[in-house]
Amino acid sequence: MECPLDQAIGLLVAIFHKYSGREGDKNTLSKKELKELIQKELTISANLQDADIAKLMDDLDRNKDEVMNFQEYVTFLGALALIYNDALKG
Repeated sequence: MECPLDQAIGLLVAIFHKYSGREGDKNTLSKKELKELIQKELTISANLQDADIAKLMDDLDRNKDEVMNFQEYVTFLGALALIYNDALKG
C-alpha cells in the first residue's frame, strides 16, 4: 500500500498528464490546457479571470516557449502549496 504522500505526488503527476498534450506536445501544457486544468481541478479558479491565467502562464514560463513544461508545473504547485499553507495558518 502506498503512503499518502506517494499517492499525492502520483496524483499531481497524473493531473499534469491528464491535460498535457491535448494540443501539441504531450509533455507540456498550452495556455488553453493550463486554463482547463485550473478550472477543473482547483477551487481558486472561480476568482481568476483569463488575464490572470495568462499572467500566471507568463510568470511560470521560464524559458518563454509559450508552454508549461513539467518543471514549470512543479514551480506552480510549490507556489500553490505556499498559498494554501498561509491560508491554514490563518
